Amino acid sequence: PDLDHKEQIMKSIGKWLYLLGILVAGIVGLLGFSANWLTIILVLVGILVAIIFVDSDDIVNIGIRYLVLAAVHGVLDAIPAVGPYLTGFFGGVLAFMGPVVLTALVIYFIRKYFFSQE
Repeated sequence: PDLDHKEQIMKSIGKWLYLLGILVAGIVGLLGFSANWLTIILVLVGILVAIIFVDSDDIVNIGIRYLVLAAVHGVLDAIPAVGPYLTGFFGGVLAFMGPVVLTALVIYFIRKYFFSQE
């Protein structure tokens, strides 16, 4: 579908926020850094990303990707030498992705059950 200029800009901003959120959350998880202010910022960025970038109609695929990432995250510790680092990185990514997936799910249900034209 054709998006007008403003929608294209919003999608582009959303894409960059998504990438930045994943990188920041992954690096924070890798380093084991923990701060309440950073957690709040990442949650808010995740919600914003879900609103302006994620296609809530694709919720099944989003959920499957999240669950696969969670399953893989659970076994990364077994890799010699780098396992704990990978676990930390992907743990941070999962922490960022949780609000994204949850917000996309809420948007999907609101659109389907409250704004449906059927």
